[in-house]
Parts: sequence; structure tokens; C-alpha cells
Amino acid sequence: MPRLPKPTKAAGGLFPGAPAEDKPAMPAHQANIDGAARGNPGPASYGVVIRDGKGELVAKLKKYIGRMTNNVAEYYGLIAALDYAQTHNIRALRVESDSELMVKQMQGQYKVKSEDLRPLFERAKKMSMGFESFHINHVYREQNREADALANEALDETAEAPPRPGAPVKAEVSETKPGPRWIKARFRSGIMYPLEDIDLPDGTEVEFVLRPLRKPAK
Repeated sequence: MPRLPKPTKAAGGLFPGAPAEDKPAMPAHQANIDGAARGNPGPASYGVVIRDGKGELVAKLKKYIGRMTNNVAEYYGLIAALDYAQTHNIRALRVESDSELMVKQMQGQYKVKSEDLRPLFERAKKMSMGFESFHINHVYREQNREADALANEALDETAEAPPRPGAPVKAEVSETKPGPRWIKARFRSGIMYPLEDIDLPDGTEVEFVLRPLRKPAK
């Protein structure tokens, strides 16, 4: 009786020539992203919430990014999510955003006409192509509350952003630090003599800038 050839890994099964089995689908991480701007342009930030394939929270990202438009902030959030995924060797990523403009631009349904958005779009598109699996979908704001809250927290934590409507007002601090005072002084024999009375506690440290107002008399 002739011997059958030994099965090989290349055969993909018990018998040579059998079709290779499909690999199981890789569980995708999910990133919910949001960009916020108080004014357009105005103080802006992004928020990102990332969960693994089981729905477990793995990261929360938020950052104030300066004075920008809301659409620019959305792309900053997307790039932050993509960067986190690549840095942590995540190979399958599903992104959800309530920015219909950005989602449809990334899906190829809308053209990118804004000069401010084009370089961000090109960077995000290039980064997304590095994943084994990448999808981006539009969701309503109610489904994106966590990312929206993070973006607003980043704005609330900076003094450059106006308070959002309905946000609790922080209590005013009664004690204030005194501002700097400009006082003329005269330097003589290695000692600086103030030309005004200064009432300061002993041990107080001060800073001074040497800027001669006039040349000393000969």
C-alpha cells in the first residue's frame, strides 16, 4: 500500500492540498474621540476614551491644544487615538466620533477643502493605514458623552478658556499675592540702596533687574 505524504503546515489541514483555515477575527479596540472649542476659533481641546475588545477601559486621554477651530480639535483627537494605538501595539481599531465632517472625510465621502484640515487629514489617513483593521463611524453626541466630558475637562482646567454654560463657578480666593513693584535704587560701595521705604518681613527674597537710569557723575 503506497504511503501518503505527510501533512504540512502549508497544506493548512490534515491532508496536503487542503485549503488554509481562515484566521479568527482580531478583537478590535474601540476609541471614542471628541474635539471641543469655545469659540470658532477659540480655546480648544480633545478627549479620547479607549476600550479593549472586551469593553474594558484601557485609557483616557485629554489635552488643551491652544486656540483652534472645533474641526481641527476633532482631528487632533483622532491622531491622539491613532498614536496611542500604534504605541501600544494595537492592530485593530474602531473609532467613533460625533463629527460627521471628519468621519466622512476619513471615509472618502467628503473632500478636504480646508487648508487647516488637509495636513491633519493626510497624517491621520496615513496612520490609519498602518493597522491590520481600521474603521471609523459617526455616532450621535449622546453616544459620545465620555469623550465629550474629557474634552471639556481639559478646557475647564486651563485659565485661557471661558467657562462653559452651566458650569459651576469656582469660589474666589480671598488671599491674593502682591504684584511686583518697581523701585529705584542706588548702588554704592557694593550695596544696593532703595530710594523708597520698603516694608517687608525679615528674610523676604526679592528679584531685581539692573538697568542703569543714568551714568554716575564723575
